[in-house]
Amino acid sequence: MIGTILVTLIGGVVIGLLGKWLAPGDKDNIPLWLTVVCGIVGMIVGSLLYWVIFGQNNAAFDGHEATWDNATNGVDWWRHIWQVVVAAVAVVVASGITGKSKA
Repeated sequence: MIGTILVTLIGGVVIGLLGKWLAPGDKDNIPLWLTVVCGIVGMIVGSLLYWVIFGQNNAAFDGHEATWDNATNGVDWWRHIWQVVVAAVAVVVASGITGKSKA
């Protein structure tokens, strides 16, 4: 349980910061905690979208069936790309909702 929480928080920071970097325009006006939330949303929603679109037809590997959070053998780079893109969209939405500006 604690491992899951740590992976989610660390992954949320990494995916959120990558999403913030990828987001168009000046999106540095949201706080770090909101960036982490956007990263966690990106991790979960991006994985689910990838699974629905591409992952359901994957064959079993390493003795288990493919699942939404582990769809391929090894590092699933395409799933991570989907996560970052969803996090970037979440950053844009969060920035628009908070309405903060640097000026």
